[in-house]
Amino acid sequence: MTSLTSSDVEIANRGADEFLRVYYATYDSAKRVEGVPKFYRESSQLTYNGTAFTGPAAITALIERLPVTKHEVQSYDCHPISSTSPPALLITVSGLVTHGTVAAAAAPSAEIAGKTPSRNIDTQPRVFSQTFVLMKEGEKYYVSADHFRFVG
Repeated sequence: MTSLTSSDVEIANRGADEFLRVYYATYDSAKRVEGVPKFYRESSQLTYNGTAFTGPAAITALIERLPVTKHEVQSYDCHPISSTSPPALLITVSGLVTHGTVAAAAAPSAEIAGKTPSRNIDTQPRVFSQTFVLMKEGEKYYVSADHFRFVG
């Protein structure tokens, strides 16, 4: 087992920051069905609220069934795992995710028409927690394990 230096941790945190920026930008884009599975390999495991999916094809099928999203990462932490060479990265994320279109906010308010506005749960932000294990393959990292869970 090798010891990690403060430089190793700093490099890992910069890598995690870049990964999360690209991952959530891809996930929240119109190209998410094609783009997100590219982060995974055939052996990759994704657990979405307790349901397991293995490999890019299964992950693609899941994403196709989910509504559009907008993620807001509120905090993350990254730990290089020194027992692997090169070190794998363990990244924990917490934040908010909104499902469905937010276009309803631009529509005329029901209150103006004298009606009580309805609350659509799909457009309400939900707290989430997500944990990634990234493994190095050549010069790039891929998602080896991914656990997503709604917190509230």
